[in-house]
Amino acid sequence: MTTTRQYDKAPSTLPLMLKAALPALPVVGGLPGVKHASGEVPDLVLLRSDVTTDTAHLAAYEEVCGFGRSDALPTTYPHMSAFALHMALMTDTSFPFAPMGLVHLRNTITQHRPLGPGESFDVSVRAADLRPHPKGQLVDLITTVTVDGEVVWDEVTTLFSRGKRGAGAETSAAPLDGIEAPDGVVQWKLKGDLGRRYGAISGDRNPIHLYPVTAKAFGFPTNIAHGMWTKARSLAALQNRLPDAHRVDVEFKKPVLLPATVTFGHTGAATDADGLVFGVKGARKPVTHLVGRVTAL
Repeated sequence: MTTTRQYDKAPSTLPLMLKAALPALPVVGGLPGVKHASGEVPDLVLLRSDVTTDTAHLAAYEEVCGFGRSDALPTTYPHMSAFALHMALMTDTSFPFAPMGLVHLRNTITQHRPLGPGESFDVSVRAADLRPHPKGQLVDLITTVTVDGEVVWDEVTTLFSRGKRGAGAETSAAPLDGIEAPDGVVQWKLKGDLGRRYGAISGDRNPIHLYPVTAKAFGFPTNIAHGMWTKARSLAALQNRLPDAHRVDVEFKKPVLLPATVTFGHTGAATDADGLVFGVKGARKPVTHLVGRVTAL
């Protein structure tokens, strides 16, 4: 039986970040109320109704991600309204993985029509499709945005949990299997504080994004850029090439270590049979950070 949990406003992300860290602590992580269940995803839906857009927040998001002003919300912007719900779901002990061990591996957004800044909408989040991966397991967070019952935007956030439990061959092909990131000549110089600036707007203050010292505690040599910033920055570079209705698939490859200089490239068009393929690579080393594709609906 599905349980629906209604929120009048977005949950505060700072307490949720602290809650997310508890399962990783020795002894504490095994306590009742902290330890996560294993097995199937919870039959739980988190819901916010009548969500509105704060114009100052939108402007700050557009600035940090590079979007120009528009009569419609950026394709990635509704993710902002869902992130706190994602955290609330992942920190619920019925969720099968501790949040701090998860890697955002893939992301698919489908914009069925442009969403105006003045529109109010409902957003719901649920988990689905726990499945094997050769090095662990995958699970999806499904986000749906509706206006008066009409689905206008949805997102599949695919998370990876490393480990032997449940590992095996993937049950279906990844959306971007066999697609390589194209070379590009456009360079982006990313400052070391990018994670803090995007985190202040998105609410995603995961320590791996904030400072070198906090990232090193989790095994990174320095802090890394948010994957959803890299996706948003890519779509900002393609803003005038996006049809009103489109789907954007990305796969996050190697993390972007900050500060960094990366290159952005793209080929084709969203209306082509193969879609508009884009990617972000290292400027100094030939490493792919992100590969993506836009297809018109």
